Amino acid sequence: MSRPPSVIRQTIITPIILIVVLLAMTALTYQFGSRAFNRTAIEMFINIMVVVGLYAFIGNSGLLSFGHISFMCLGAYMTAWLAIPPVMKSITLKGLPAWLLHTQLPMWIATPISGAFAALFALIVGRIIMRLSGIAASIATFGLLGVVNNVYSNWDSVTGGQGSIVGIPPTMNVWVGWLGAAVAIAIAYLYSVSRSGLALRAARDEAVAASASGVDIVRERLVAFVVSAFIIGLAGALYAHFLSIVNPGSFYLRTTFIALSMLVVGGMYSLSGAVSGVVAMSVLIELFRNLERGFSVGGLNVALPNGAQEIAIGIITIVILIYLPSGLTRNREFTWRGWPLQRRLAPPVQTALKETN
Repeated sequence: MSRPPSVIRQTIITPIILIVVLLAMTALTYQFGSRAFNRTAIEMFINIMVVVGLYAFIGNSGLLSFGHISFMCLGAYMTAWLAIPPVMKSITLKGLPAWLLHTQLPMWIATPISGAFAALFALIVGRIIMRLSGIAASIATFGLLGVVNNVYSNWDSVTGGQGSIVGIPPTMNVWVGWLGAAVAIAIAYLYSVSRSGLALRAARDEAVAASASGVDIVRERLVAFVVSAFIIGLAGALYAHFLSIVNPGSFYLRTTFIALSMLVVGGMYSLSGAVSGVVAMSVLIELFRNLERGFSVGGLNVALPNGAQEIAIGIITIVILIYLPSGLTRNREFTWRGWPLQRRLAPPVQTALKETN
């Protein structure tokens, strides 16, 4: 059942603005950016996919998840299994099934398959985890992250263990990165204005009223969980093609911390906040990365100690939580009429409950 036209007209401008602004950034980067700057832009677009995927679940359900980076790991390894030449797989990944061992697919086929694999895994584990609420659900997702990381770190014949899998075709460029971010934004937006997204936000704001009105909260949380896993699985696949190498250590606590920080800084209850948080934090991360490399002042080389980047991100996140608890966008959406939009993407709870019945 499609949403009323008035709702679509009021909200469709938000993803259009975000995609067009990112398109302009892509064109400028491609035209004037150095090779290093292009790689930074690609990394930012992948982070946008991850954080938008987090928003699809956290922003609509209100449940904090520490386990979504595990879906990025699943997507990255699946695309590695599908895209690496069979000769290399037969040497380093002998435990793969025969059909997968002799398969090699291009990126544009391997990537959606990887996203679907992550979504299928989320559907299986989510049927259990989504029955929990509050801190119990958050702890369960953290446990999921630990289980996936340990399995992929020790399954030597299939994942290479704690070593790195190499040989993934490096087919990423800034335009593919923009396309991935645009697809993620479109999927998250379409879900947020769908019947399921509307019902889940109603349950987020008034769980008792939503349940009494016939909203199956566990089912709606599971739908959001699967949608977000698909988006983040796509991000993992593109990340593998970006680095041309995958390692389980890349999909653990540091990546989780940075992704959640980006979401909190921008505003976890708005799509605009998810994208804005990534852009703002990417600029700061790149700044501190350069400061760690060092710079010259009057012939004297000055450099920040290693780890200053993580400390700065932590301090900035704390400051945002204290002074702007709803993020830089204050959980509002961008629109032509004002910056930002003076209403949330989600209509009032009473309207949401009425629309879902």
